[in-house]
Amino acid sequence: MFDHRKYRPFTPIRLTDRTWPDQQITQAPLWCSVDLRDGNQALINPMNVEQKTRMFSLLVKMGFKEIEVGFPSASQPDFDFVRKLITEELIPEDVTIQILTQAREELIARSYEALEGAKKAIVHVYNSTSKVQREQVFGLDRDGIKAIAVQGAKWVREYAEAYPQTEWGFQYSPESFTGTEMEYAVEVCDAVIAEWQPETGRRVIINLPATVEMSTPNVFADQVEYFCRNLRQRSDVIISLHTHNDRGCGVAAAELGLMAGADRLEGTLLGNGERTGNMDIVTAGMNLYSQGIDPKLDFSNIKEIIEVVEYCTELPVAARHPWAGELVYTAFSGSHQDAIRKSISYHEQHHLNHWEVAYLPIDPRDIGREYEAVVRINSQSGKGGVALILERDYGICLPKWMQSEVSRVVQKASEKSGSEITSLQIKALFDQHFSHLAEAWQLQAYDLHTEAGCVQGVFKVAGQLPPLQGQGTGAVEALVHALEKRYAVSIQVIHFDESALTQGTDAQAQACIALQIQDENYAAITRAEDTSAAALQAVLSAFSRYVQQAPAQDLSA
Repeated sequence: MFDHRKYRPFTPIRLTDRTWPDQQITQAPLWCSVDLRDGNQALINPMNVEQKTRMFSLLVKMGFKEIEVGFPSASQPDFDFVRKLITEELIPEDVTIQILTQAREELIARSYEALEGAKKAIVHVYNSTSKVQREQVFGLDRDGIKAIAVQGAKWVREYAEAYPQTEWGFQYSPESFTGTEMEYAVEVCDAVIAEWQPETGRRVIINLPATVEMSTPNVFADQVEYFCRNLRQRSDVIISLHTHNDRGCGVAAAELGLMAGADRLEGTLLGNGERTGNMDIVTAGMNLYSQGIDPKLDFSNIKEIIEVVEYCTELPVAARHPWAGELVYTAFSGSHQDAIRKSISYHEQHHLNHWEVAYLPIDPRDIGREYEAVVRINSQSGKGGVALILERDYGICLPKWMQSEVSRVVQKASEKSGSEITSLQIKALFDQHFSHLAEAWQLQAYDLHTEAGCVQGVFKVAGQLPPLQGQGTGAVEALVHALEKRYAVSIQVIHFDESALTQGTDAQAQACIALQIQDENYAAITRAEDTSAAALQAVLSAFSRYVQQAPAQDLSA
């Protein structure tokens, strides 16, 4: 039964003088990927050695300097993978591997066996400290749980002394930190830190896990600020965060936690992890990038990142996944497309120093996305998107009035098919309805001369015998007059635009025209070697569409 009364609200700590809301993130945190440990243990099919090696290589390529590579004391495959990394010298000099272990002596001893020969390594030990775990899982009081933590820390330090060739770092996590009384979390961590003596120069990390996300990100930030304020040797240790995404706020909690005083974030690429996942490092890193902050990780080839993650985890990346999804830079809405087209044009014309484009928080090209994905056309799209695709993909620049004409044709096709219209389909529709030159209506030659201020024109057209003859104030009007006489119809030019496409003696010209004939509009666009030829051919092309649609009895020769 769906009954909300089954649950009670989380009780936040009282921190009325909090300072984190006034802070701003100005630099990247220290990053630690846990894809190969936390992420791996959450998979339906855990990674094999080949997949783990490929994931490790990607993480190194992206710039991670700390990578949690497994839980070697709990799994033979994890143990073997750690040994492979070390014995095959796959770990770069500037990368530190990290392993996880429970605070039990035999597991700690096994962990050090796996790490033998490593140049630099972090031993990450944990035990659960929350009220629920103490009472319901372990049946121990506060002193009993703290004793487990302190003893685990002591074993970690003592076993490290047996492997002096390795540069060791120690990390402790009070698991279920968010469900632990804050003063008690500080008490336990103070005791662990005292055992490790970071003041002597040893690298010590205290990792605060939101093992289960239990409240809003601001409450987590209060917990982190309280912890950082009250930890006895705060200046001697690194504070790390490990947020989960049960409430969908894993990234937000991590960001506010950084504002509250943390130094380091643990997470996974694209958020894989138990339940709803870990903090998504791609999202957190790209959030920094979009604010002009160097994330110290390379996301420039997002397609490769997605490909490797999907291959290794056997899980798909959602099309709307922040920053990375296939559709996150795509606009189907007509108004959005129009704004993007105008904004990109403005950006290029004014040579702006900073990216400020409507609906695009970053330049998709920065992470390997092409502009082809920005605008896609369906029945909800408008003239701006169609115009952008024609201009971007085919160099066809349309006047505003013609954008509407072309858009109506494309929208009608999309509504009929019920699906998206591709760039190639848009070009085919454009050619069919606006630029196709019927052989019988191709202009072969023309002769213009002026008599008494009036242009007299003779137009030789492939399928018109004898040649068309007419007069008017200009070439276009003369041709229109000739067609009106030949076909006994009234023709009005309602739109006309022409432009030179290139410069020089071999310059090409483009003409766009719309004719109103028998209360219907017929539009065409043509290119020719000069503006007059382009304009005349545009008239003939538009009129040919009327001829193709008009019943034979309506036409007279």
